[in-house]
This record gives sequence, structure tokens and C-alpha cells, in this order.
Amino acid sequence: METSPNILVGILSKKSISFYLSGKYRVNNSETTLFGNVQAQINRNSIQISNSEIKLDFKNEVVLLPCAISSDYFELKDVTIGIDFHWEQKEDQKFQGALKLLINDDNIEVINIIPIENYLASVISSEMNANSSLNLLKAHAIISRSWIIAQIEKQKKAVNEKAFSENSQKPDSEGEIINWYDRKDHQNYLVCADDHCQRYQGITRSHNANVIKAIRETQGQILKYDNEVCDTRYSKSCGGVSESYKNCWETIDYPYLTSVVDNKENDKNILPKLTNEENAIKWINSSPKAFCDTTDKKILSQVLNDYDVETGNSFRWKIEYSQKEIAEIINEKSNMDFGQIIDLIPVERGDSARLIKLKIVGTKKTLTIGKELEIRKWLSKSHLYSSAITIEKQNLKNNIPEQFIIKGAGWGHGVGLCQIGAAVMGEKGYSHTEILNHYYKGAVVENYY
Repeated sequence: METSPNILVGILSKKSISFYLSGKYRVNNSETTLFGNVQAQINRNSIQISNSEIKLDFKNEVVLLPCAISSDYFELKDVTIGIDFHWEQKEDQKFQGALKLLINDDNIEVINIIPIENYLASVISSEMNANSSLNLLKAHAIISRSWIIAQIEKQKKAVNEKAFSENSQKPDSEGEIINWYDRKDHQNYLVCADDHCQRYQGITRSHNANVIKAIRETQGQILKYDNEVCDTRYSKSCGGVSESYKNCWETIDYPYLTSVVDNKENDKNILPKLTNEENAIKWINSSPKAFCDTTDKKILSQVLNDYDVETGNSFRWKIEYSQKEIAEIINEKSNMDFGQIIDLIPVERGDSARLIKLKIVGTKKTLTIGKELEIRKWLSKSHLYSSAITIEKQNLKNNIPEQFIIKGAGWGHGVGLCQIGAAVMGEKGYSHTEILNHYYKGAVVENYY
């Protein structure tokens, strides 16, 4: 798997770094080697690395190359994962490949240089449990590979402009803030290691035989549509129907990233138009037939890591807020004073009933926000599981609700492959190509290298 192209993955950025080298690492491909416990810190605009025997200074950056590629690894302490999400936590992580340190904004950036196929072994094990069915693992290997190569292709095309964009704005004259967030155009590496790109946690998650088998049997394979590499998005649970790309990010129609009913029949004619508010409420408050509607612990444990399992049921869920709680959350997240919250009014929904626009009415301020991730941010201390929600007001006093009940469907943006749904399909015996054909309509599997 060492023959695939190398990529640069950003792991963390700190003032000083402590790490452990298991095996000998060559310094900038020289005869000088380091091993064991190592410290790195900034010393007069240089990176200083040292262990018990040696101290070295480098002007801007330094690369440590493993002498034994297949067995050597470096271990980083207290790496933050799930940044800004409800499962945010720290853990020690081990990585294979080369270690690059460079100075950026008075911090030391830690970058892992690793072949794509080795990177995928970690992504698949990090995004879900490595004991998932082989068909799911093969499908995920192809979409994870497609996504990373699509980012490389974007960078090649964007010579004089940003390859990856975000829309962010202040309230306009109409009283709206419409933000969407894609992965950032990282300056010194292609992707980061967290959920904002793809979860990549090195060899911390075990790489079982099925993961390696899935990668080897699909090596170099990607999804293409109309002769272009597919930007293969995915989320934990679509909630019964997937969302269209344009409703979460740029207003671009990708035919392979449109709404898909998550059941065997996959007949859109049986689905009411969920952009309609009445239909959306009925849908979210029901239990429609869907692959991702499962409480099977065997399947869920295959898809979800331990901290994901703690999240509980993601197909249909409910959160209750007091007036004090919702007002404090919105005021803190918006950095504005809405006063007490009078109403939360759905303005526009996407194809999966996910809210694209939501009007917040307060005693001091009224504002419409979007898109789906912005809504999820503003209505939770971390993130709501999904923006496919209904909102009920209870116990009105002087027109001010004392309680808000939010009922929701799914977990994540809902675009592309539904990981829990795909896991159920894999358990039911669907092949990896059938899984891909279900979620990415019209896309075909081709060899990239």
C-alpha cells in the first residue's frame, strides 16, 4: 500500500509539542536520528527539537522520516478530536509515516505525511468501528478515497483562487445571516485530521483484517460522474431520506448528491414533498421505513465508536429546553442579545425536511439564520444532531414560552451515504456496489491509479 500518492494531514497546532518516537527517525533525511521521548518548541523563530542526548534547531521546519516504514510510529499526547462537536475530547494517538513540524502563527504545526491507502486504513477505522461488514468497508474505502482525491483535483484547478470556500456574512438589510461551512483551504496541508474533513486518528483505532482487505480489494478505485471525481459526502444517519448538496453548501446541483429515499423500494413517488412544512412535521414525527432506522446493537456497534454509541438513538430524537436555557444558548452562540425567545419559525426546508432557514424571534431582536449547520450550532451548546426538526412551544406566559421541545430526525447534514443505513444494507447482504448505487445515483466505480 506504500505505492499510492502521499498526502499531508494536519494533526494539531500548539506552542510546544511532546511526542514519542517508536523506532529511529532520520532528521531531514540525514544521518542524524532521533528516538524515544522528544520535545519540540519555538526558540527565536526556529524550531528546537531535543531528547535526553541531543538538541537541534531548524529555521522554519523539520521532517522526521521513519527508518522502518511498516513498523515505526510516533505518538502524540492529548490530541483533541471532535472539535466543536458534542463528542469533543482528548486522546493519545499513534501515527505511521513521516512527521513534519513547521512554524505557523507562533505555533508548531504537526503534519503527518502518509500514502493515501495507509491514510484510508485509519479513516475507515476512525469514522466507524473496524468490525463493520466487508461490503460496508469496501464502499467506505471507495468514497473516502474519492473524497480525498476530489480535494486534490480541486487544488489543481484552483491556481488563482481559493480551492475551498466558505460563505460567511454579517446580518444583511433583510435581517438574515446565511452561512455554510465547507472544509477550509488549509495552507500547509491538504486535510485536517478531524470531522471537519475526515476523521483520521492514525493507528490508534485497530486496523483489523477486514479493513486491510477492503482497501486492498478496492485499491485505487473511486466514484466518477460525468468523467469527474465525485465529491462523496457522507453522514451518520440521513433520518430516512438524504439531503441535496445545494441545501447544505454552495448552490450547485450535483446529480449524484440529491435526495434519496433510504429504503429498498427507493421510490420518491411514495415520499411527500418535505419542503412543505405540514409534510415535514408529519415526517419527522413518524417512523418511516428506512435502512437507518435500527436499534440493533450489533449493527450500531459496527458503525459507531464508543463515544458515538453514547449519543443514543439518532433516527428520531427529542431535546427539551427551558426559556432560560434556549435564550442563553442563542445569545451566546450568536454573540447577540435576543432577549427572551418568543418563537423559532421554520422559513425554508430542504428535500429531507432539514431546515435551511430559521427565523428567531426574541423580545429584543429578530433574525433569520441558515444554512443547516448554522442552525444546528445556534440551537445547541455543541451542535444539534440534525436540522430536520420540529419546534413546539409550551406554557406561554405573556406570549413568552417557558419551554421549547425540539424533535429531530437523523444525525449530520444527511448528504450522500448514510453510514448507519449503509451498515444495515451490508448486514442484509447488499454488495458494496449496490450500496454505492443506492446513495450516489448515476456514479460509477473507476480506477484512479
